[in-house]
Amino acid sequence: MLVSADDQVKAYVKKIMSQLNKWMVGGKISKLVVVITSKETGDNVERWQFDVDIFSKSSKGSSSRKSADKENTSPGDADPQASEAPIEKTEKEIQEEIQAIFRQITASVTFLPVLDGDCTFNVLVYADADSEVPVEWGDSDAKEIKNAEKVQLRSFSTNNHRVGTLVSYRLAD
Repeated sequence: MLVSADDQVKAYVKKIMSQLNKWMVGGKISKLVVVITSKETGDNVERWQFDVDIFSKSSKGSSSRKSADKENTSPGDADPQASEAPIEKTEKEIQEEIQAIFRQITASVTFLPVLDGDCTFNVLVYADADSEVPVEWGDSDAKEIKNAEKVQLRSFSTNNHRVGTLVSYRLAD
């Protein structure tokens, strides 16, 4: 695991996490994507997608969730509010699911190609169309990887959320 010593990167991540927290608490997010891009070629080399399903405490308007996201989704995407909330889980059960995902992400080094050269990353958030978006955030394309290999990783859920994970990557030429 890499830990940044760069104060600018730390400030950037802190700002992103603060905004994500607001959107998560407000139930405004449906997907978070982290894209790793080669600085040399500009090609997207890895794309980590986290699909977020926020369970509403009431059955109020799934129609508002169907409105356009900040990032466009394909017409075939399922409505994240259509699924039912899971059975209540203990903190221990939730922690075990999260630990299993961390183990699977760590084990992904066995199939992901080695990243050569300097890379940068971008964070994409699919938020509801009516979300307040800070000025410094802008619209983006989905930053898909051409001819990507895709691996579905484990999902986990709390009593309020379900998160599914998919990693896409480009095989070395």
